[in-house]
Amino acid sequence: MHKPFLLSGTLLGGIAVVLGAFGAHGLKKIVPAETVTTFQTGVQYQMYHALALVLTAIVFEKVGQQGLLNWAGYCFLAGILLFSGSLYLLTMMKATGKVGMEGIGIITPVGGLFFIAGWLLFFISVLKMK
Repeated sequence: MHKPFLLSGTLLGGIAVVLGAFGAHGLKKIVPAETVTTFQTGVQYQMYHALALVLTAIVFEKVGQQGLLNWAGYCFLAGILLFSGSLYLLTMMKATGKVGMEGIGIITPVGGLFFIAGWLLFFISVLKMK
């Protein structure tokens, strides 16, 4: 088992629950509905990929060639940081009225590419399993 991925997945999953609750209850009072939707998208993808990290940790010991699976886990982590993190940052900027940093949204698709790369690497790792 890959303990760092397991720990990261469980911690990020728990944080996603907290952020989801905040988005459903507190955030509605300070930002427009479309911004809440953006925030919730970040939470959803964080939870999906936190679970992917847990799965990666469990499958890790079963795979003969662990290098690609290891990279998959790191791609999931990078995706959470860049994709979900950029959506949280955009939401925070809306909530605080910060302007001039709207270009931060370009980071979001890069995070999405890391998610895709992680799933492709995971798929290839499974194909190589004995």
